[in-house]
Amino acid sequence: MLFGIEWDTSDNLTFAISILPILMRGLWVTLQAAVLGFFVAMVLGLVLAALKAVPARIVSWPTRVIAEFLRDTPLLIQLFFLYYVLPEFGLILPAFLTGALALGLQYSAYLSEVYRAGIEAVPRGQHEAARALDLTPRDTFIRIILPQAIPRIIPAMGNYLVAITKDVPILSVVTVLELLGVARIIGDRTFNYLVPLTMVGGIYLILTLLASYGVRRLDRSLPKTGIPLK
Repeated sequence: MLFGIEWDTSDNLTFAISILPILMRGLWVTLQAAVLGFFVAMVLGLVLAALKAVPARIVSWPTRVIAEFLRDTPLLIQLFFLYYVLPEFGLILPAFLTGALALGLQYSAYLSEVYRAGIEAVPRGQHEAARALDLTPRDTFIRIILPQAIPRIIPAMGNYLVAITKDVPILSVVTVLELLGVARIIGDRTFNYLVPLTMVGGIYLILTLLASYGVRRLDRSLPKTGIPLK
């Protein structure tokens, strides 16, 4: 029994049906962690991309170093650092929030390069036209450049959303009961790993296919010349 749910291991189909509710609880945690981590990655990635584009080296160079550090060190080390080291400095975060933050930090470095590629793909004439209209650099970036860059980077961002979702199981090492962690507990208590792990694999396959389909639909629906702004 786990979370007050009982299961019967005498038959695989019956066993699968009995553990489905608790796997759905783990799936809900997985989805929450993936969405929150991706949101952090999108926001922080945009900030990193903007800072790396600053002409002043005193700003751009440290930003590049930070991005390379986040991208080139293992996610597990970053997760352990946030979970075990930060409390020594008085900063204690819940395990779930720590895990989502670790996912967001790591993938923000990747998304910063995606943003950079999308921004550089915008024709230079758009910058010159904005200057001719006497727009400020801030308005140029927000109203002209970014809306044209976003449609170009949707496929790459969708790929990283799928990657973040598949990395969520790492959070189980800091006691987050996500989908795979729940399946492992079920296997430990019933000595039947085949059914829960197979179900987890199938659930992740469905999630990946749905996410990929959604990204393709969104990519087709967005105009490649930019998102109309009022």
